[in-house]
Amino acid sequence: MAAPSICSQWSRYGSGWLRAMRGCWVPRLRSSWPAGSLGARLLSQEKRATETHFGFETVAEDEKGGKVYHVFESVAKRYDVMNDMMSLGIHRVWKDLLLREMRPLPGTQLLDVAGGTGDIAFRFLNYVQAQHQGKQKRQLRAQQNLSWEEIANKYRNEEDSLGGSRVVICDINKEMLKVGKQKATAQGHKAGLAWVLGDAEELPFDDDKFDVYTIAFGIRNVTHIDRALQEAHRVLKPGGRFLCLEFSQVNNPLLSRIYDLYSFQVIPVLGEVIAGDWKSYQYLVESIRRFPSQEEFKEMIEDAGFQKVTYESLTSGIVAIHSGFKL
Repeated sequence: MAAPSICSQWSRYGSGWLRAMRGCWVPRLRSSWPAGSLGARLLSQEKRATETHFGFETVAEDEKGGKVYHVFESVAKRYDVMNDMMSLGIHRVWKDLLLREMRPLPGTQLLDVAGGTGDIAFRFLNYVQAQHQGKQKRQLRAQQNLSWEEIANKYRNEEDSLGGSRVVICDINKEMLKVGKQKATAQGHKAGLAWVLGDAEELPFDDDKFDVYTIAFGIRNVTHIDRALQEAHRVLKPGGRFLCLEFSQVNNPLLSRIYDLYSFQVIPVLGEVIAGDWKSYQYLVESIRRFPSQEEFKEMIEDAGFQKVTYESLTSGIVAIHSGFKL
């Protein structure tokens, strides 16, 4: 009877298994990764490179877009109501200040990204229409010799009440665009308005096309913020302006504690009661906390090629307006 091999003996004598294994021949498996800790680190780095955040949750990069789409698909119909409830109506003031900062000239071509419900676009149309009408009245007052019939005909023959200005609303979410179109009809907006389904990271527009690019409360939801900024730079004309309204970092310690309590304890409850969706509003609160600070985001805008980059914090830093120019 053949003597038991060393490999069979080690299983009977557990205390000496390591020594016995040294005598066994085990085929060496080749690996495509370097041996030792370097290989482990490279594997870990590759894994991290394909992951991103969805609120406080870590997800694969190719999953985030679908998750964000589902969030806004879910909340689209109650989006405006929730904005009023969550901000106590202050979001309207913030958006008005964004338009005041823009001060669009007659003929301005605006691209509003992630603006599906039309809040920025409608403000823009109202602003340029008021500016154009004011200019028209000043011209008529300067022409003192015109008859009533001539004045009436000038108003009647005015085909473009926007002075050549146009706005394109681009959003990746069909439901948000649907809500925006319904609002446009209800508010009587027809001229100077276009709706495009598109991704902020890969805009379906030619280079050097727009005078102003705006994105309000949308850029924190894209998977690759740097790509969205690069696309903004690409589609703007030389001399064009980038404007972003986004939640930011509160700079008042007392307000910061109150804001955190309200955000995490109240907003998800409002989301459940008003929109029937706790999880979506929990994500929205978490996504705000994951967004870079004012200074960090300023650097990202500069890295995308913009110059003369500035920001203005509003309401103690709850939100900020970021500005940059393509020069």
